[in-house]
Amino acid sequence: MFGVFDVSTSALVAQRIRMDTLAGNMANAHTLIGEDRAYQRRVPVFSVGASADQPDQPGVHVAEIALDPRPGDLKWDPSHPFAIKSGPNQGYVRMPNVNELEEMVNLIEASRAYEANINVFNATRAMVGGALKLIA
Repeated sequence: MFGVFDVSTSALVAQRIRMDTLAGNMANAHTLIGEDRAYQRRVPVFSVGASADQPDQPGVHVAEIALDPRPGDLKWDPSHPFAIKSGPNQGYVRMPNVNELEEMVNLIEASRAYEANINVFNATRAMVGGALKLIA
């Protein structure tokens, strides 16, 4: 009977981790690490069912935080300290592969999913409370 609470709780935790990851991506949207290296966007990967650390709990869990393999844009700035020094991209700076508009859309979607799971949790709690009143 209380499995619905476990499923809703696991979804809330998963969406919170997703929102934290998206916020980290947005915070590092302009972070450069070194020549030909920039911050790489992180993406949470969800898995359905029991997790490895909690095999008896159903729901959705974050299996890993993966790196987005898409390359970042190249920006022409030969005076930048992290500009590529040689090769065909000489004078360009490798920028992070974070699209702030895409991150905002994903953040709104994660926020709505979080809100929907809170509504499911509250509706289930009200139904269980109503059933207990009928029994008592």
